[in-house]
Amino acid sequence: MKHPKLVVTKRTILGKKVKNLRKEGVFPANIYGKDIKSSSVQMPHKDFDHIYKEVGATGIVDVEFEGKSIPSLIHSVQTDYHNNPLHADFFKVNLKEKIKTMVPLLFVGEPKAVSDKLGLLMEILHEVEVEALPEELPENVEVNVEPLSAIDEQITVADLKAPAGVEILTDSGQVVAKIAELVVEEPEPEVPAEGEEGTEAVEGDEGKIATEGEAKEKNPSVEGPKEEN
Repeated sequence: MKHPKLVVTKRTILGKKVKNLRKEGVFPANIYGKDIKSSSVQMPHKDFDHIYKEVGATGIVDVEFEGKSIPSLIHSVQTDYHNNPLHADFFKVNLKEKIKTMVPLLFVGEPKAVSDKLGLLMEILHEVEVEALPEELPENVEVNVEPLSAIDEQITVADLKAPAGVEILTDSGQVVAKIAELVVEEPEPEVPAEGEEGTEAVEGDEGKIATEGEAKEKNPSVEGPKEEN
């Protein structure tokens, strides 16, 4: 099988000075494996971006280094806050030996419980560990969530279907996705309409005035001007 090719050269700038390479459009990396010496390498940043977008973390790349073609997987990609790659490792693989690696899950479909507005989907697991020959590693493992139709229904790792030649190593009992209850917001307390509080105050004042009037009737000398003779 033909793999994309990436030419790298030996890197002599290490440590904190590596940031100067990035300013010049150079991408720093390491290459290592079972039967090769770990080496610091570099390549044009645009070349790495192009390859990484094409193969991701599960595709084989033929790394051309010091006159040798080294079949490798891209591992441990470090990124900045904007998810731009800053550093990566190339792991040499033996195309005839199975390897273990993490593969992302791809959720497909809409659960019946969600379409019927009975619950919401919780995606609990986002990747699984698999074992396969390097050239048979899948880009992802699909998770069909359409059959989920009731609260607490779930999909576990045991329910996943791996491609031919791929074995899923993650514990089969782990929950991948489940249906949870819809979150119902509590109604906000009612706010009195404008004027209601004022009306109560007026009613209170009227009550007070009436009380004072009653007091005058019972005892005219309490308040009020005296009649002139």
